Amino acid sequence: MPESEPYTVAWEAETGSIVYIDQTLLPGRYEVMRCTTTTDLARAIRRLEIRGAPALGIAGAMGVALAAVRSTATDLDRFQDEVRRAGDFLKSTRPTAVNLAWGIDRAIRKIAMAASVDEAKALAVAEANAVAEEDELTCRRLGGFGAELFADDCTVLTHCNAGALACRCWGTALGVIRSAVAAGKNVRVISCETRPLNQGSRLTCWELARDGIDVTLIPDSSAAYLMRKGKIDLVIVGADRITQDAVFNKIGTYMHAVAARHHGIPFYVAAPVSTFDLSRREAEITVEERGREELAWCGERKLAPDDVKVLNYAFDATPLDLVDAIVTEVGVLRPPYAASFRFIRTGEESRR
Repeated sequence: MPESEPYTVAWEAETGSIVYIDQTLLPGRYEVMRCTTTTDLARAIRRLEIRGAPALGIAGAMGVALAAVRSTATDLDRFQDEVRRAGDFLKSTRPTAVNLAWGIDRAIRKIAMAASVDEAKALAVAEANAVAEEDELTCRRLGGFGAELFADDCTVLTHCNAGALACRCWGTALGVIRSAVAAGKNVRVISCETRPLNQGSRLTCWELARDGIDVTLIPDSSAAYLMRKGKIDLVIVGADRITQDAVFNKIGTYMHAVAARHHGIPFYVAAPVSTFDLSRREAEITVEERGREELAWCGERKLAPDDVKVLNYAFDATPLDLVDAIVTEVGVLRPPYAASFRFIRTGEESRR
């Protein structure tokens, strides 16, 4: 997005609140909203007004800052307990994406160092802003590493939205695309619509079109056919959590990985180190299920009979043996991932 516009999620110092772009209104309307309570923030996260793994990490840290500055507690222990409970409440809004809990925990650890309530409030705000600023640097570094994977002339498929709207700015998967274009490469993007909430058509196409990047929208179900016809050179997606054995991302990612492997097309994942959860395996992760209305209705139009059951997973898990490389801010990780992840684990331990 143009750098003159507000960041996807930001702390507004003047009002002690969180401002954000409401992504549910795009592409029809661009509007910046404000959260003044953690209840407001939780609602915005549940409704996907704020979404995308890195953006959720920022929102989580800022949610802790919001709880801190709005607290009226004067006793430090009571204050910290109150803020921790607010953090636990926010974590419950999206169980699959790891960055939300990561951002919350990082801010909570910071306020635990405070010697007074006033110091804790200042530390919470400073840490939330640090998380946001680091995310921008992370995405740009990640984008630089990932751009090297692109040929000078190529067509790339992406799924859901891993762009500026999913981060502070720039993006992960779309950040790689932006960096490749900035490096002078001729990149054409094929964006899957990403049913049922159409983050690909509503958000990814909106971002890329505004940037003047060549983008074509397709139904999710046509991706494999386009691969078979030789219309796609590579696939790049974001991630909401990376475990020892799988990448969790928007539902539909797994089928693209299977199709890409069958057709001999590279399948890449772009994600910051904060998205890694290497103490766990796929079987230990709760995959979020969302409401019936997302499938059964389109606005005011009913799409399914009332007596038909709906199964609406928000994410799926792609086994790592289908992933050709993972692009991070510390470089490009390649199989065997058990060896590559040793470096990431060292970084995780140093951040605790």
